[in-house]
Amino acid sequence: MPRRSAGILLYRRTPELQVLLGHMGGPFWAHKDEHAWSIPKGEHDEDEDAEAAARREFTEETGHPAPGHLQPLGVVRGSKVLTVWAAEGDLDADAVVSNTFELEWPPRSGRLQTFPELDRAAWLDLDTAATKLVKGQLPFLDRLVELLG
Repeated sequence: MPRRSAGILLYRRTPELQVLLGHMGGPFWAHKDEHAWSIPKGEHDEDEDAEAAARREFTEETGHPAPGHLQPLGVVRGSKVLTVWAAEGDLDADAVVSNTFELEWPPRSGRLQTFPELDRAAWLDLDTAATKLVKGQLPFLDRLVELLG
């Protein structure tokens, strides 16, 4: 079975359309910027409701409650099955505090280090977001534009 993941793409109009993305944490992504940002999301079990997982993961990765009203943006299948919802809202990107994960680093050192899942967040216009978002998530930007008309 493929791994499943779910997330929420938060957007605002200021007046231009912007989306909230998070830069992936950990040593692999530390010195990368282009295509190193993600929609706040996370894995869930097959038997867990994807929307409930998206809400939980948004809160875990941003430190903010998930927005109330979500609009489906559908599924993208790649190395994972990713389901995403859109929500209009606003939050202080500088106040995003993500949950953490442990990783043996450096490899084979026997030392476990703790890293944030997202080490920072930012509001980005769609053109900038398209250069920063991991490639497998790019279809969700087009779907958001289509949804908003």
